[in-house]
Parts: sequence; C-alpha cells; structure tokens
Amino acid sequence: MAALEITEVRVRPFNRDDDKLKAFATITFNNCFVVSDLKVIKGQKGLFVAMPSKKRKDGKFKDVAHPLNNETRRMIEEKILSAYEKALEEDSEVVTEKESGAEEMLGTSSDIEPEL
Repeated sequence: MAALEITEVRVRPFNRDDDKLKAFATITFNNCFVVSDLKVIKGQKGLFVAMPSKKRKDGKFKDVAHPLNNETRRMIEEKILSAYEKALEEDSEVVTEKESGAEEMLGTSSDIEPEL
C-alpha cells in the first residue's frame, strides 16, 4: 500500500481584511485524487484549514471529506498554510505548489474550528 502524500496544493487567497475566510485551497493526493473547496479561516487562535462541507436541511454544515486522524489533519493543514503564506509573500492570486518543489504561478483563475 502506497503512503499518502500531498503531491500538489493550489491556494486562492482573498485580500479582504474584515473577512474570516482568507483563501480556498485544492489538494491532490498521490497525483491521482483531488479534494477541492478547503478553506483557510482566521479563527480566535490563528489560521486553520476547514474541510469541504455542505449545508444540511437543518442549516448546519457537515464535512463531505475529512481526515480520520490528527496526523493527517496536521499534514494537510501544514501544506495548505505554507502555500497560503507563500501566496501572500508573492502577492499572487493563485499559487500552485507541487511536491517536486517546482512552483507554477497562475495569474487568475464553515466558520467553525475543527474538532480534534
């Protein structure tokens, strides 16, 4: 069984200072499985990554994809927050970071913290 690796991270930051939502992210695992609509959120304890979710009939949000353990959650959060910081430094709309270390600049294109 192959180890789970994040082989690509795409981050789309927003420049609105008053908004808790700071960016959307897409990650690729092992060059063959994509998870979209992860969110970089500014919470009371700093930035964190919220998993993709959908709104249920009762108005609550439910994750549609999420890690099953803290190690995987930390791996995802570290990669996405690193790409987000890099995107802010480079002042770009989208940053793609591939596992090989090569970076490609693409010019365009739940408000609750995770339970651990």
